[in-house]
Amino acid sequence: MSKARELAELGAAYDSGALSNRNVIVNGAMQVAQRGASFASVGNVYTLDRFQFYKQNSGAAFTVTQSSLTDLAGFANALKVDCTTADTSLASNEEGYIQHKIEGQDLQRFQKGHATALGFTLSFYVKTNKTGVYTVKIFDRDNSRDVSGSYTVADANWNRYTINFPADTTGKFDDDNASSLEIFFKLFAGSDTTGGTLNTTWRANSDSSAASGQVNFADSTSNDWEITGVQLEVGSEATPFEHRSIGDELALCQRYFMSWNSSGLTDNIYLVTPYATGTPSNSSASAPFTFPVTMRANPTMAGTGLSLSRFTANTHNAVMQMGSTSAGNAYSLSAWTADAEL
Repeated sequence: MSKARELAELGAAYDSGALSNRNVIVNGAMQVAQRGASFASVGNVYTLDRFQFYKQNSGAAFTVTQSSLTDLAGFANALKVDCTTADTSLASNEEGYIQHKIEGQDLQRFQKGHATALGFTLSFYVKTNKTGVYTVKIFDRDNSRDVSGSYTVADANWNRYTINFPADTTGKFDDDNASSLEIFFKLFAGSDTTGGTLNTTWRANSDSSAASGQVNFADSTSNDWEITGVQLEVGSEATPFEHRSIGDELALCQRYFMSWNSSGLTDNIYLVTPYATGTPSNSSASAPFTFPVTMRANPTMAGTGLSLSRFTANTHNAVMQMGSTSAGNAYSLSAWTADAEL
């Protein structure tokens, strides 16, 4: 095969999205929703996996759902925000956005803080009936630096938007499992962040001009905003969205959060304290289990359907231990969660 043909075929494969591991966003197609598919009156909580809703100092209310799509080829799900209580006059310190956080060890490819630093290209699909300018801020938490960009919605159709953020030779990302880069998809913002000209160069983090021009998505209960196909990659070109298998996407999400419940199963998990001789209060039962993936950090465990005297975990496994005041007591576990979010 000639070199020219080899390069042509490589280019065709790249254009069709065949090359993997370009996208540092987890659950960008909004396929995974372990916490549920609908969240009413949300405020400062994770909703669909890896995407957090944040609201500050606002009386507006919103419902977030995992919406099913039939009008965007290649995608079956989106994260949808529905304004249910309007706020037509924003105070200076009000804001609301969808946030995504990324570990530093997944960001080394951007070479930030080096003379060879590379740019960031963010692409995504949005559909909303609230037209106008929307802003996106990315925040380097390790070095407290930020830069913003914008996209303009001109119609109520699905459109793919691309924002190029410049390279930054100041401040390296930490090579660890903590949050290093955070993306804020702004929905509304008060004058503390909307004054002046939008900041499109890296700087020491500041609220001022971080969301200049941002529309007020909260101004009507008729407003809906949906997003999917979120991708962040190295360089200045937006490549086709990198689709992963649902198995791969779920495993990536379970690094940060996982849940189990007995819905649809014949039985819950049952533990029975032993019929031991001696003091009944010393009777106990324990159940160890191994997580399907290694979690980002030692998770916070929670369970329903039983009284937990101790629930301990590391990044690989957990142990449920139930104490009893008398031997032979049975405990039923109907659900549990492990949370190691950034």
